[in-house]
Amino acid sequence: MADEPNKMRAEIRARQAEDGKKAMAEYEASAAATRAKTEKLRALRLAKEAAELAAPKPPAKTKAKAGAKAGSKSAKTKKKVPDGKLADWLDDQADSGHNT
Repeated sequence: MADEPNKMRAEIRARQAEDGKKAMAEYEASAAATRAKTEKLRALRLAKEAAELAAPKPPAKTKAKAGAKAGSKSAKTKKKVPDGKLADWLDDQADSGHNT
């Protein structure tokens, strides 16, 4: 009678060991697949980067407008300079009660 609990424990341990081996095999297979995919993607990325470096860059396009003078800038290319300073604007905001 004392042998039956020992046999059951031995069977349980054997099943657990078998399950552990299966789980480890699945884990290793998954890790190997991930490494293979990573290597493939890395090779593709490096090939793409090498092709981009080897390809000649197109020349920069510079077009002059027909009505514009050579030395002047058009209204679109001029930068607008804001009137006043940030400190003045902040003071105005503080005075008007907008500092919540």
